[in-house]
Amino acid sequence: MRTILIVEDDKTLRQQLKTLLEKYRYQVITTDDFNDTVGLVLTKQPHLVILDVNLPIYDGYHICREVRKKSDVPIIVVTSRDSETDELMSLNLGADQFIAKPYNTQILLAKVEALLKRVYGAVASSTISFGDLILDLAKGQAIYGGKQVELTKNEARILQLLIDSQGGIISRDDIMDALWQDDTFVDDNTLTVNVNRLRKKLSAIGADQLLRTRRGQGYSL
Repeated sequence: MRTILIVEDDKTLRQQLKTLLEKYRYQVITTDDFNDTVGLVLTKQPHLVILDVNLPIYDGYHICREVRKKSDVPIIVVTSRDSETDELMSLNLGADQFIAKPYNTQILLAKVEALLKRVYGAVASSTISFGDLILDLAKGQAIYGGKQVELTKNEARILQLLIDSQGGIISRDDIMDALWQDDTFVDDNTLTVNVNRLRKKLSAIGADQLLRTRRGQGYSL
């Protein structure tokens, strides 16, 4: 899992961006302390930095320049100032990409993905996680606290949907649509059986009561 450091002083924007990136399975680090941003970058060693220009204490240009003296970490500079001069300055100081606010989130995601792929190469990660629970899709295993358990295809798919929602509720209908994507009639009890088996397997590795039933709504972690 790739780690992205967000250096943004707008709390609302910072949280929105964090939520967006986590949805796409990036590990995200944020900060509201801008006294030593350069030190934070060097200490945390993220795979990529999203750096706002307009920051308190030191602006993004200064931070970018100082980071470049000691690290080759990919940097995407974000600024509300949209001019060729700003873009040129950012790139000359060592930024890898430049994007102006307000930005299209899909364009930002595309830039993040392309930059990570260019620097680190394509990574086909088969694992996703929720807290300490890890799902290895390639092996069909759930891992928790160093213990692992084999899952059936349907059990793994259900757990994948729940992990992807990151605590959100997935309705029974949505799970059934994802598991049985055709017009074949499937008894509603079939899903219940699969969920109960998954719950027992998670309990067997110590993840007791992690899978929760939301009465009348569906399931969540």
